[in-house]
Amino acid sequence: MTNASEYAKKVQEKIHQRSNHEPEFLQAIDEFLPTIIPFLENHPEYQEHNILSLITEPERVIQFRVPWMDDNGNWQVNRGYRIQFNSALGPYKGGLRFHPSVNLSVLKFLAFEQIFKNALTGLPIGGGKGGSDFDPKGKSDAEIMHFCQSFMTELAKYIGPNQDIPAGDIGVGKREIGYLFGTYKRIKQYDAGVLTGKPLEFWGSQGRKEATGYGAVYFAKHLLADLSETLENKKAIVSGSGNVAIYCIEKLYQLGAKPVTCSDSNGFIYDKAGIDLELLKEIKEVRRERLTEYVKVRPNAQYIEGSVWNFDVEAELAFPCATQNEINLDSAKRLVANGIRVVAEGANMPSSLEAADCFVEAGVYYCPGKAANAGGVAVSALEMSQNSQRLQWETEEVDERLDGIMKHIYQNCRDTAIEHGAKDNLMLGANIAGFARVAEAMLIQGLV
Repeated sequence: MTNASEYAKKVQEKIHQRSNHEPEFLQAIDEFLPTIIPFLENHPEYQEHNILSLITEPERVIQFRVPWMDDNGNWQVNRGYRIQFNSALGPYKGGLRFHPSVNLSVLKFLAFEQIFKNALTGLPIGGGKGGSDFDPKGKSDAEIMHFCQSFMTELAKYIGPNQDIPAGDIGVGKREIGYLFGTYKRIKQYDAGVLTGKPLEFWGSQGRKEATGYGAVYFAKHLLADLSETLENKKAIVSGSGNVAIYCIEKLYQLGAKPVTCSDSNGFIYDKAGIDLELLKEIKEVRRERLTEYVKVRPNAQYIEGSVWNFDVEAELAFPCATQNEINLDSAKRLVANGIRVVAEGANMPSSLEAADCFVEAGVYYCPGKAANAGGVAVSALEMSQNSQRLQWETEEVDERLDGIMKHIYQNCRDTAIEHGAKDNLMLGANIAGFARVAEAMLIQGLV
């Protein structure tokens, strides 16, 4: 039997040969495999049964055509996808993303990360992801409804409350979930548990909209508690201006920190006095406008084109909450130079592999997305529980459970890193802890 390092390298090389046209997926693989070598060295049974080759191959990849008609009567078509990656721990669980950047590589990376994120919550859910290259921006409500109805007409064949439970992601909020649910109900009859992130009017969960952003802050809170510190009076850099960023900012304020930035695809706001949360919500959630509107109301704030991560501002906390690979190596070096001590990822893989390595080597507490942003899927699983019971819990109960789950995830990552001789390397701790739980279930279930 080859040693664990050689085994992991052989699997990695084979994946590169078979998926050389899928850069995002390969990046996720390259980040993951080297970190679990210490675990494989102590558990040769996983090498003996070639678990790495099984766990890195999706159980099912579904691609379909989505035809729809625009407001001018023109026929349009987009691609729809669902990646059902791993069901060892339970039904597939993961969001739907509607964005022009969506392709198989992006969704395979997201679904692969989702396996271990879901495992870290301790809840009985497997990993999946889906979506379409459809762009909701600039579309009318009628066009979005028509697209969602066509998309779900095909997707409904492959999902169900005990099989695969999608949720929202970029470009898929409560409006889109509502249209998707209505179509599923018409095809399959009523079943509240088939989608999560639903509006409260029909069996959504209190706290779901806030969960990913809140969860990232809770993760940082528990990390700082280990250092006998709190978030009080700490300055934070936040990227993004969607649900994750908005509610990350909200929870930062609630716990005494001061977020001074947020961003969109063109640029970012720097507000030295602290981001005006109510104004941000008004612009993004009510008016659905660009962040350039912010400085019209707050003239002392700045709107700067480009990436917030290329901007020099001293801060202790960073919460990347926009999209994958928004922080490259140069940006990571700049953050280290500006005094960042904690990077808690609200987005999925927002740091490149080189950036993540830079944070770890510099002694920054790097909290990878599969751990720090697990709050969203955690509350989605709580929504599934509420749907099964035909109950709707109060906000306080959901928030308390979310805080408890994020504490469990942090402590699991911390303790696993220490156990494998890598104190403070939360990326290694998250990867090993998630892998160990899924791999054990796969081994128990046999060659399936």
